[in-house]
Amino acid sequence: MVRTLTASVATLALCAGAAAAQDLLVPVGEGDFTWDGYQEFADAYDFSGQTVTLTGPWTGNEKEKVDKVFQYFAEATGASVNYSGSDSFEQDIVISARSGSAPNIAVFPQPGLAADMARQGYLTPLPDGIGEWVAENYAAGDSLVDLGTYEGEDGEEDLFGMFYRIDVKSLVWYNPITFDEYGFDVPETMEELKELTEDMADEGITPWCIGLGSGAATGWPATDWVEDMMLRLHAPEVYDQWVSNEIPFDDPQVVEAIEEFGWYAKNDDFVSGGAENAATTDFRDSPGGLFTIPPECAMHRQASFIPAFFPEDAEQGENVDFFYLPSFEEKDLGQPLLGAGTLFAITNPSDATNAMFEFLKLPIAHEIWMAQDAFLTAHLGVNTDVYANDALKQQGEILQEATTFRFDASDLMPSEIGAGAFWTGMIDFVTGAEADAVAADIQSRWDSLN
Repeated sequence: MVRTLTASVATLALCAGAAAAQDLLVPVGEGDFTWDGYQEFADAYDFSGQTVTLTGPWTGNEKEKVDKVFQYFAEATGASVNYSGSDSFEQDIVISARSGSAPNIAVFPQPGLAADMARQGYLTPLPDGIGEWVAENYAAGDSLVDLGTYEGEDGEEDLFGMFYRIDVKSLVWYNPITFDEYGFDVPETMEELKELTEDMADEGITPWCIGLGSGAATGWPATDWVEDMMLRLHAPEVYDQWVSNEIPFDDPQVVEAIEEFGWYAKNDDFVSGGAENAATTDFRDSPGGLFTIPPECAMHRQASFIPAFFPEDAEQGENVDFFYLPSFEEKDLGQPLLGAGTLFAITNPSDATNAMFEFLKLPIAHEIWMAQDAFLTAHLGVNTDVYANDALKQQGEILQEATTFRFDASDLMPSEIGAGAFWTGMIDFVTGAEADAVAADIQSRWDSLN
């Protein structure tokens, strides 16, 4: 239940650069937001005259949205918050850390870079208790704690990152009009999805829009398919072993996942234009077939960002909708979710910096961006009704129901593999190569890195 404060927040002195109360997205204590804990947080801290500096990948419109979130930290503590976004964040944060000029907090879009910097001694472990709190209060919290836990410079493991914004990848987009016309039902298991795929083909409807093209990054959409299949065929521990190469890329379990992707992508009856066409169609163009009359295809597996490439007349709930890419009922692996996300880490500690992580525990630190669009959170204490639209609310609920969350594997692998051999290998596979041969070639490339 959403509860508002019964007492107004005390007037706080704000230093230059901190937000004035009238600039807040919504006045403290008002609306359908969850204000639980905010007053207690404000009473506990006074950092007037201090500044918390942050850097991350959010620029432009996204910077404006997260700045609105930080205004509530400033309102509560009196501190000034200075967030600087960069399109070259990955290079900038390494340079600033090595030069001793790092900000207090870095917002990492990939755990791999955070792990590297932790090993090099450029990150500080998060305050005590954050890991336990995340495990109890985030969906798939144990998974997110694992993704933020790395070896420090001393070789000991510690929690260095707290996830904030999450992106969901395990989604299938479809046109409800097509489903209604042919009497197709949304599948609830992977077995049902495969049966639906065959039924559509029997009805003369091409089941899948698949586009693997992306310029120099061609092949990456196929890696997402394989990653989703890994999580649905095998325990999450196997996925982790694959990512770290504790099991080789040509392990039978990995080959099985590649072949499961191939069941969909290498059948010319299942793919709009056939498998060869999928390998050359740009991923941004591929969902267009959902909206043609008659439809060129009925379903499209892609992440939450894909609506940016839908035609202008696409309307959520009318001619486009989505469902969770289901798991195999017979595997009993719960509801695994593939995604990405950003995590907060400490690059220059201070008391005010530690307080920022206490702030991130509050539902309001998530709801303020939720209400502004383009944000999903695993925080179980938020009011999902404040999401900016129904699509985000549904995706947020899928995220909250996840039993396992795993980060995009290709982003965690060495770049020569995840952004190289894996991409090109999947194109070779879709256009005719055997899964075991492709997997062996990728492993050979990985072995050459050692």
